[in-house]
Amino acid sequence: MLDGCGRTIDYLRLSVTDLCNYRCRYCMPAEGVCKRPHADILSVEELVEISKAAVACGVKKIRLTGGEPLVRRGILDICRGLRAIPGLEELCLTTNGSLLPSMAAPLREAGVDRLNISLDTLRPDRFQEITRLGTLSDVVEGIQAAESAGFAHLKLDTVLIGGFNDNEIGDFLTLTMEHSWEVRFIELMPMGPCAKWESSCFLSVDSILQRYTALQKIDTQGVARRYRLPGAKGTVGLISPMSHDFCADCRRIRVTADGKLKGCLHSREELPLRGLCGKDLEAAIRRGILQKPQRHHLSEGSSDTPRTMNQIGG
Repeated sequence: MLDGCGRTIDYLRLSVTDLCNYRCRYCMPAEGVCKRPHADILSVEELVEISKAAVACGVKKIRLTGGEPLVRRGILDICRGLRAIPGLEELCLTTNGSLLPSMAAPLREAGVDRLNISLDTLRPDRFQEITRLGTLSDVVEGIQAAESAGFAHLKLDTVLIGGFNDNEIGDFLTLTMEHSWEVRFIELMPMGPCAKWESSCFLSVDSILQRYTALQKIDTQGVARRYRLPGAKGTVGLISPMSHDFCADCRRIRVTADGKLKGCLHSREELPLRGLCGKDLEAAIRRGILQKPQRHHLSEGSSDTPRTMNQIGG
């Protein structure tokens, strides 16, 4: 389906929870978020029903997000339900990786095609600092478990933060020499807890190209400009919502864990989907697609949304 700007919308990012077992400093407050009543969060059946309606509207790819989707009770039932939807071509999931040691194989069996694993540092002390609760070794084990379960070409998502991990760029690039992974550097966005951080924290991913001139441009994939080091097994992705916004090519819609459709991560506008079914649900999704904003306004200030990232779906 085309939105009001003529963009083809075929990608749904579906949040299954706003809870997480980490408290990443740019995403969540130190105390976490107040746990909502169970009835406030979309049920397994509602998530599947919304996904079916989205596929009927032209969605071909669904990515499950959170919070941390693997803390959601019934996550495997959700995956199986979505995988059974006729017309769905790709089912993906973004995770912090900590629960993959036990969950990777069941996720693969439930029909998940691809995994993205968030990893902002390769140093154990920094990992504990940025996540507040996490341990790097758990994620390393999770990556190994994902590969053993048959997840090929893993993507590692690294939020680039000036003064924190910008001196680890070379270490991340080295991973692509040794593994067929894609390391994706994502510009920090001024939303939630980091909206008022110092400007020096917000780096353009172009700085990576300036420092590592050996990177050779290859094809673009989705929102990522992609590169490869000579002789590398893997690739490097640069995602630049701040310095080179990709709004004109955005093909996503989002549904929050409490059932609101968002046409843009940074928009205040939300369309409630709970309580709708069948043609009424499809009509609401089509309306949300048609009303998708032309662009965000991050170049003019912080995000317009009052929600934090975990409340929308990363």
